[in-house]
Amino acid sequence: MQSDEATIRQTVAVPMRDGLALATDLHLPANRREPIPALLQRTPYDKTAEARREEAAFFASQGYAVAVQDCRGTHASPGEFTKYTADGRDGYDTVEWLAAQDWCNGKVGTYGLSYAAHAQAALACLNPPHLGCVWLECGGFSDAFLSACRNGGAFELRQATWAFREAMESLRTAAGGDSPSPEALAGLDAMEGQDVFAWFGRMPWKKGHGPLQWAPDYESYLLELWSNEEYSEYWKQAGLSVQSHLREFSDVPQVHMGAWYDPYARTTIDNFVALSQRGGRGPVYLIMGPWTHGGHRLSYSGDADFGPNSTLQGNLAEDYNHLRLSFFDHWLKGEDSGWDAEPRVRLFVMGGGTGWRNPEGRLDHGGQWREEGEWPLGRANPTRFHLHSDGLLSTDAPEVDDSYSSYRYEPDNPVPTIGGNISSGQPVMYPGGFDQRESAEFYGCREPYLPLASRADVLVYQTGPLPQGLEVAGPIQVTLWVQSTGPDTDFTAKLVDVYPPSVDYPEGYALNISDGILRAKFRDSWDSPTLMEQGGTYRLTIDLPPTANFFAAGHRVRLDISSSNFPRFDVNGNSGENPAWSQVKRPVENTVYHDREHPSHALLPVAPRAN
Repeated sequence: MQSDEATIRQTVAVPMRDGLALATDLHLPANRREPIPALLQRTPYDKTAEARREEAAFFASQGYAVAVQDCRGTHASPGEFTKYTADGRDGYDTVEWLAAQDWCNGKVGTYGLSYAAHAQAALACLNPPHLGCVWLECGGFSDAFLSACRNGGAFELRQATWAFREAMESLRTAAGGDSPSPEALAGLDAMEGQDVFAWFGRMPWKKGHGPLQWAPDYESYLLELWSNEEYSEYWKQAGLSVQSHLREFSDVPQVHMGAWYDPYARTTIDNFVALSQRGGRGPVYLIMGPWTHGGHRLSYSGDADFGPNSTLQGNLAEDYNHLRLSFFDHWLKGEDSGWDAEPRVRLFVMGGGTGWRNPEGRLDHGGQWREEGEWPLGRANPTRFHLHSDGLLSTDAPEVDDSYSSYRYEPDNPVPTIGGNISSGQPVMYPGGFDQRESAEFYGCREPYLPLASRADVLVYQTGPLPQGLEVAGPIQVTLWVQSTGPDTDFTAKLVDVYPPSVDYPEGYALNISDGILRAKFRDSWDSPTLMEQGGTYRLTIDLPPTANFFAAGHRVRLDISSSNFPRFDVNGNSGENPAWSQVKRPVENTVYHDREHPSHALLPVAPRAN
């Protein structure tokens, strides 16, 4: 037991229904005189990490009993680690154990970022009776098949970099104990000698013969996620799908907080929309910032800066802890904390900055916070921006009878990932907004580091310079009519804010705003894929993560179409086989039509600019 003037910290073993007991640090106010509410965070990232201890000590100093628990099979907790799918039951049992302690008044709230948010959503799917409220930051899968594990049928390879990093940490923990096993020591030594860049050049990974062979728990769950390419009961489990458990999901006050450059942008908003429409007694709130994953203390995402007021620290409250404290005080203590004045939707609309290079060397993209009463915005008008043969992107529909653009897609030469909705990708990929130009910073780029738009396998469609600013705020869809010489292939779509040339950026600046992908065999069904036939024309709909961006006057709205975005997504070998195990990679010719009968277009939610 450890203590300071304000709190007492002790480690306990919390029993689970299967007899296992999970290691849990309790942070208790030293001067408590009566039962108090409890807060819970469950994490695979080490309950004793400094950031988690400081966070817990803050809430304990404000009159809460705070429990921080190592997830099953991680750090001090025994058992076998299975990512995502074991967290519902363990979380339920922990909530109910906390509520039964004599120092708890029976009310338990949850909080946490990323995996800790997934763990919250998983336990809320099982509706523990004593759960009082939840604050999910950047996580809590609405449907992991549709976003953040898989996306449009493709697999998000950030799951592979996460597994590589966390497997290494798991082995370090095992090797650093009092009596480390020879297997743990040998496994750590072997993994530390692996070159993750080389392994990304040799995909798919074979079980027992890849970079995770020394951490079989991590290898098994990764290959299971990767191999399950069709929608099945597997993806409906608590921990992977809130949408499959909406009826049971706890009807408690909840905040869903996310960011436009976060891989969970769609899942955050989908959960907010579905749980709000469900009705019930627990109000549902949404906060969306311009950050990357967990970056609410930063004013930038990648190379794009949004100004000092874009952070939670500088704008919404004294600091992030106090913002959450006002929520917990209101719903767990019944205090008049000021939370009643919070809007149901608070979002940051990116764009409108000077476009200059700021003192830190980043693009001043700018933006502003707005309070809203709904999402999607009722005033937003879904507007079709059509693709034309001359590369124009226009609200005018095509009037020609035969118009198309073709390119050769070679799986061995994929379009490199330059930013986007990524987390846990370093050092292989980096999140956020960047000029869409190759550089040594990004995996797969080659000298002389030209713009992605110059590649032969990237189709580019853009408006003329905008006569006045255009706000795009909401969900985005791209509809294409396509052909391919292969039985399967991918199509990608990327929305870009194109700055005009300036002194700081003589060639202009092409800022990625949102991008998506669709594996063509899933065009009609996620659970019954259908291959394409030679010469057939097919309609595809690509869902891009939602966004809120102001395209300033003089800028262009651009849409890039291609067939790869690697290493963000796994590479489709065009054979129709699952890239998780298939070694086949064959070039194909892909065609996008844009004529009267096949009006390929982007559907953008254009919103009148609010004051």
